[in-house]
This record gives sequence, structure tokens and C-alpha cells, in this order.
Amino acid sequence: MAPLGLRTITYGVIGCGMMGQEHLRNIALLPGTAIGAIFEPDPAMRARAATLAPRARLVDSIDALLADPDLDCLLIASPNFRHVEQLQAIAARRPLPVLVEKPLFTDPRDLAAVQAFADRYPAPVWVAMEYRYMPPVARLLAMAPEATGGIRMLSIREHRYPFLSKVDHWNRFNRYTGGTFVEKCCHFFDLMRLAIGADPVRIMATGGQALNHLDEDHGGRTPDIFDHGYVAVEFEGGVRAMLELCMFAEGSRWQEEISAVGPRGKIEAFVPGPTRFWPDDLGAAPVAQVVVSPRDPKGPQVHAIPVDPALLEAGDHNGSTFYQHQRFLDLVRGQRRTPEVTLQDGIWAVRMGQAAQAAMSEGRVITL
Repeated sequence: MAPLGLRTITYGVIGCGMMGQEHLRNIALLPGTAIGAIFEPDPAMRARAATLAPRARLVDSIDALLADPDLDCLLIASPNFRHVEQLQAIAARRPLPVLVEKPLFTDPRDLAAVQAFADRYPAPVWVAMEYRYMPPVARLLAMAPEATGGIRMLSIREHRYPFLSKVDHWNRFNRYTGGTFVEKCCHFFDLMRLAIGADPVRIMATGGQALNHLDEDHGGRTPDIFDHGYVAVEFEGGVRAMLELCMFAEGSRWQEEISAVGPRGKIEAFVPGPTRFWPDDLGAAPVAQVVVSPRDPKGPQVHAIPVDPALLEAGDHNGSTFYQHQRFLDLVRGQRRTPEVTLQDGIWAVRMGQAAQAAMSEGRVITL
């Protein structure tokens, strides 16, 4: 058998809903890759996956997928609440390198099982935190130490559209998602830890469900997913961070705005939402920016961060899914030794989201 670095890398894919299809489109842009087998139980999603990966074998179970001898790695893009059981099934049957979508788990009771998996799994596991790889966010992370002189305050704002419709409406309910501040915001908590370089010690939060999905009925149940909130986080060493989320602000020019400030100055990233949602009558969609604002001499420096249109077309995350897959592919080929986003990173992101949800629901400060 040829070394992994010299031959086509074949993926097995678990879950091909909206995010899974984005992964398929981005894997197709990478040379030397193929989709070998797909497990997707929903007929409509299965049919769409077949059009995106026409040479893939469609199977009816994870066991059947893992039986494919040609697989080199796995992608898990199933609904949140399936991730733990699927990782455990893979560990029991055939440990391969895995890229698993966020959040890593949804139920606080699963933490011990996830930690046990992390301690014993013999192959690399990369948690899919796409926001790290958005070009403007990656630029901010790279420039922040010099621009700020060391981050002392970090603010992340996401003003966006409501949750989209997914199979069986699973993303409308806390029991399946872990709650909005786990499902959606684990990305931002991961960015906080990465940018600050420390772990959180205290979380305060307020939020709730103001507008979205309250007029929906799914099998006699009204959605209970939150649509807005504020989260304040104190980190080891006294650095402080803030998250502001609003999911009924799809008219915004920028979907994400990130600001990091330190003794030397401020750096900001401005990220537009998915190109497909930008109204045609407004002309070209905005181009992401990074702005550096020194304290002395004063004067903002604006850097446009364009993204390849082919990458914008392939997904809703400003090109980040492609760049994430490039790095994961390097890992599978042995050109990178460890995942950039580890299981411990995934665990911390969920714990922070769960603390935010608890702080909102219980009206108290959560100590981690």
C-alpha cells in the first residue's frame, strides 16, 4: 500500500444534512481526496449527498460504513446528540482519524464518557471549530499579540438569522442541541480560550427566547431554544471576555464582529454572513475586514480580507470549512502530528456553553 502522503485519502461520512453537505462540497475542492461511504438515514438528505458525492457507497449503518476497507478517516456531521454514541461505536469497531462536528457533546452527564474516550482513543480526533479558520478571524488571531500588546479585553458579537430548518426540527429543542449557547456559541467560547491563552474561571450570563420559533408546533411541542443573550467570562489571570448573540438580526451588514484590546491598542474583525443570504439589489456582498487601531500614534489601519468566491460558494462559513479540511488532511497524511482543535478544546467549549445556559436559566454566577 502506498504511503498516505502519496495516495488518495478516502473519507467515510456520518451525517449529510446541511453541514454535512458543506463538508462534502469542501472536500471535493481538495486534490487527492474521495468520499468512500456515507451513512445518512434521512431519504432527502441521502439523495442530496448522492448528488454531491456520486461515487460514494450509501450504507444503512455505522457498522456497514466502518466495514469499508478503503477508508482512511471519518467525518461526523450528524445531529449534536448523536456524537458521543457514534464516537464510542467507532472506538469499539475501528478507530480511525476523525473530524467531528461541534459540539462534542450536549448532555452534562456525558462529560465522563467523553473524557474516557479522549483518554483511550488511539487515533487523532479533531473537533470541527470552523470559526478559527475564517480568514478574517485567523488574521485577527495572528495579529492580536502585536496589535494589542497582550489581550486584556475580548468582545465577540454575532447578529445573525434564526436557526434554519433541519431534519425532524432537532435544532429547535434544548434536549437535542444542548441549548443555543452550546450548539451555536461553542465556536465563540473556543475562540476566547484560543485568543486569550487561558481557561475560564467564572461565567455570568443573561438571555432567553424572545421571538424565534414561538409560533411553531412540532408534534405538540413548542421550541424552547434561546435566540439572544449576553455572556461575560472571567479567565485565569484576570482577562475578561464578552459574547453578545442576537438571532433575529439578519439585516446586519456584519454577522460577526470581534474586538480585542490591550495596552498597545485594539484589533477588530468584521465578518459578513453567508453570501447566499445577501440581497442582490444591494450589489456585491461585503468583504471581510480587519482593523488595527493603535493607541499611539492614533489612526485605524483597515485591511480588506477577501475570500476566494469558490470557497464562499461551497459553504456558509466564510471559507473556513475548506481551510479546516486542508489542515485535517495534513493530519491524516502524517504531515501534521496533532490536531489543532483537540478533544480537550471541544470539552472546554461545551462546558462554557453549558455554564452560560445554566447562568441564564438559574440566575447565578457559575464557577468553573
